[in-house]
Amino acid sequence: MQFVLQTLVGGVGMGAIYVLVALGFSLVYRTMGLVNFAHGDIIMVGAYIAATFFVSSKLPFFVSMVLAIVATAVIGLLIERVLRPLENKDFDLMLIGTIGFGIMLEAIAIMIWGATGTSVPAPVDGEPFNILGIFIKRYEVVIVVVATVAAVVLWLFLDRTKRGMAMQAVAMDYEEATTLGINVGRSNAIAFAIGAGLAALAGGLAGPVLYVNPTFGFSLGILGFAAAILGGFGNIKGAIIGGLGIGVLQAFAAGIFQGYADVAVFVVFAVIVVIRPTGIFGESTVNRA
Repeated sequence: MQFVLQTLVGGVGMGAIYVLVALGFSLVYRTMGLVNFAHGDIIMVGAYIAATFFVSSKLPFFVSMVLAIVATAVIGLLIERVLRPLENKDFDLMLIGTIGFGIMLEAIAIMIWGATGTSVPAPVDGEPFNILGIFIKRYEVVIVVVATVAAVVLWLFLDRTKRGMAMQAVAMDYEEATTLGINVGRSNAIAFAIGAGLAALAGGLAGPVLYVNPTFGFSLGILGFAAAILGGFGNIKGAIIGGLGIGVLQAFAAGIFQGYADVAVFVVFAVIVVIRPTGIFGESTVNRA
């Protein structure tokens, strides 16, 4: 029983990071109907920027995180602006464009930071909390709290603000939203910026847990993408459930199958998707392709 609870706690900690990754994917898809395949590389760039400010510049960790979020939000705005002429015209080219941006970001990261990577120390010191024999790392608590706050703020923004509701209206009916005077370009730019910011938040939080390198965002991106699909692509609640599910599943797979953990995760994921192709909560957007 103690093994199960200890593994569950570890899975939730990593799952919170997958939640942030899945939220970034789902937000852009929910508002634009587009899968941003550069998302994993934006995660990597955000992790490098946060690590640079924290490790090299000796800035406080959360200040470094904020700077990384702002920087990657700008990257998201640039990507959206380049792809904007294709909006609602050629989504295949937009998908290819996001792949191209991802390749470019990885090449730029290697030019700036090199190919060897960097280790990021945990910003929170101290012994783990011991609750009835279950050890909880202090930094895992930080990750869960930050991810929870980010998810709540995103939900409130989308469902409780005029801008958030306008962004969703664009996805539901592009032409009607345009007729109603909604600035579609601005809506999509905000979606890309917030999605990129969430990517940086995920990457920055994962930095002290994993080793930051140019392929850092690949595994996080793949598992976050799987989490978004598992929950129902484009569904914010589904991204949260999917991210936590993938994290817990990975933790148990690592404890049982060790080196074959990722294989076990994707086998289980494939079985679930075969049974329910639209994910747990179904699809919450339109297909504009």
